[in-house]
Amino acid sequence: MNIRFKPGRQRLSLLALLAMGGIPLAQAQSAEAGDVAADAWRFQATPYVWMSGMEGQVRPFRSAPMADVHKSFSELMDSLDAAAFITGTARRGNFVLQADVTHASTSDAAPLPIGVVAKVKVRQSSATVTAGYAWMATERTGIDLMGGLRYWDISAAVNVPGLVSARSDASFVDPIAALRWRQALAPRWSSVAYVDVGGFGVGSDATWQVVALANYQANDNLFLSMGYRHLSVDYRDSGKRLDVSLSGPMLGLTYRFGPGRSTGPL
Repeated sequence: MNIRFKPGRQRLSLLALLAMGGIPLAQAQSAEAGDVAADAWRFQATPYVWMSGMEGQVRPFRSAPMADVHKSFSELMDSLDAAAFITGTARRGNFVLQADVTHASTSDAAPLPIGVVAKVKVRQSSATVTAGYAWMATERTGIDLMGGLRYWDISAAVNVPGLVSARSDASFVDPIAALRWRQALAPRWSSVAYVDVGGFGVGSDATWQVVALANYQANDNLFLSMGYRHLSVDYRDSGKRLDVSLSGPMLGLTYRFGPGRSTGPL
């Protein structure tokens, strides 16, 4: 791990977000087996983990130095205080609605050359809501076209006893557009490919995400998802800077409920 502060030679272990924003995990499905009323709601809930590393540049407030951040998942775990990730999906006919909530907080301490210890705390929460149109391109292939909003709430605090204590808070909303491809592969296996883009200078300057997942059906209502995710965001405001990319494997457990049966989650 290398963290290089600019200007000067000060070194401080900067903690950043373990997960920013979210995406529903297990969502591939084939045509329903049997008749399901067109006006019947179907739901699923997915708690998940994202084993992400982080690279990029961070400046929590104007007077802080710019930091080049390179952290592996294990290094982020060493400084993790708490984390929670859950997503849900609802469908009715061709209408699809999804919501995702994430929270992560980290803290760390590092010695400075002047003989004191600096303490850093970072807290991030996000809430995403999207809705759109879903259709079955074939009996085994589904496509979802969605749009929505992602709310971010980020705070960073630095404390050097006797020298400086500073805090930075940022809240913003990103519009996003998303496309998801759902594919049935075998009686118990399905996959999903997902991409979204957003920001457009409204909240962040730009954000984009790519996810690839495989889903295994354990029983009629329970699914295990595994795959990989990459998320990038570039946010700048009044001297603050957050230009980072997070990448790593994902694991999720999906519980599906509602009428009908399928070879994959919603």
